[in-house]
Amino acid sequence: MSKVLIIGAGGVGGVVAHKCAAETAVFSEVMLASRTGSKCEKIAAEIRALGGRAIRTAQVNADNVAELVALIKSYGPRVVINVALPYQDLPIMDACLEAGVDYLDTANYEPPDVAKFEYKWQWAYQDRFKAKGLMALLGSGFDPGVTNVYCAYAQKHLLDEVHTVDIVDCNGGSHGKAFATNFNPEINLREITAAGRYWEGDWKETDPLSVSMMFDYPGVGKRKSFLLYHEELESLAKNLRGLRRISFWMTFGESYLKHLEVLQNVGMTRIDAVEFQGQQIVPIQFLKALLPDPASLAAGYTGKTSIGCLCEGIKDGKRKRYLIYNVCDHAETYREVRAQAVSYTTGVPAVTGAVMIATGKWKGHGVFNMEEMDPDPFLEDVGKRGLPWHVEER
Repeated sequence: MSKVLIIGAGGVGGVVAHKCAAETAVFSEVMLASRTGSKCEKIAAEIRALGGRAIRTAQVNADNVAELVALIKSYGPRVVINVALPYQDLPIMDACLEAGVDYLDTANYEPPDVAKFEYKWQWAYQDRFKAKGLMALLGSGFDPGVTNVYCAYAQKHLLDEVHTVDIVDCNGGSHGKAFATNFNPEINLREITAAGRYWEGDWKETDPLSVSMMFDYPGVGKRKSFLLYHEELESLAKNLRGLRRISFWMTFGESYLKHLEVLQNVGMTRIDAVEFQGQQIVPIQFLKALLPDPASLAAGYTGKTSIGCLCEGIKDGKRKRYLIYNVCDHAETYREVRAQAVSYTTGVPAVTGAVMIATGKWKGHGVFNMEEMDPDPFLEDVGKRGLPWHVEER
């Protein structure tokens, strides 16, 4: 039995708190901490109402290492689950090192002042975590996270050589809003408006949303999908043996793309500060304040998400192609934990990752990406925890 500390009380943080509270066999106590204490209290009340378990809450500034260290040392968790903003990954890692506790997150560090998605800042912690005998598990969400584990499973069980991987992500649901993002608007829009990149022996770059294809998603159907850069490509290109090409694809509706084009054209997606009425404001941060809170989209959300990895390669001398995937229903996740499926598919794997660490099924000293670990216990757990996975030969 172990204590767990969750930092971040957005849509994903709510899912993680609900699911950790339900895991009474592993987690003796659950604490949810955030800069905004009222958000933690609201989630704690939902957990009491739905599951009957009381969790602890705390207020903490995740940018302040000293505050984080004091909280971690006073509470004494076995593992810290970071579902705060990606800008806060490094101070939380620093705090875990100082307090002597294992670390887990769902998204790689991003500097606030530039749209730069890479692992170099976190990989640089390798020696420090190793020297302290601690583990840092990076990207234990869905993509990155489960998609990395799907690739590891394909490499271990389905293919002798994995030559190509296409990670395909479709939200086939409807929230009824004219324009909204399914996770933090600032992070979401920075990701989508950045140049596309894929790996084919070396990195190739494309203009944002300039390359597309049609893909038939299980549970949803055929959807137009756009090539993006996503952080798991960087680690998978490094860790998959014999890989020749890897790319990431995501669907967007026509209305979403139209709104995005207008917002870009008028400068609302800019991440640099502009002067307005004698004050410096960052347009994308102002836009975030105007858009619906992603957590508020959950009630009334209909439809499904469908996310997977299309892996092609050689097995016993023959060319084979497999799609490993999950389909998740927005209405079902709302009934269970008051969240929409995008938050659910990110939050549940974070809990599974924490269970892997707390139970010793995954262990090591240093900084690890998901595909470096044994996929079998993770997939067994995450399937039972609410994200069943399927393998389809194509």
